[in-house]
Amino acid sequence: MSARTRGGLINLLIVLAVAALAVAPLAMGAGDGEEEPFAGADGRAETVIAEHDPDYEPWFSPLYEPPSGEIESALFALQAALGAGVLGYCFGVVRTKRRLTATQGAKRRADGDG
Repeated sequence: MSARTRGGLINLLIVLAVAALAVAPLAMGAGDGEEEPFAGADGRAETVIAEHDPDYEPWFSPLYEPPSGEIESALFALQAALGAGVLGYCFGVVRTKRRLTATQGAKRRADGDG
């Protein structure tokens, strides 16, 4: 198996694994019977705290409270996209440096300098 074919197979397996991880909770019926089956941990923690200690006062308040859940979701998605972009850029820089170093080393060996 050539390196190119092997790399394509690995990429395909990774995509299939990610798709399986995304579909598995839906297929298993996770959250069936709940009003908000995929609510975040913050909301659930708030509910449990309110049940156990109704007089609880939070230590801190948010710096910015989005006016709606849609805006909050959009800001979260934007944050995730920016983080993925920075991480992808860093991986690209590292990969490019490695390739340039390998290319320069091969060129030196071919020229008889190294």
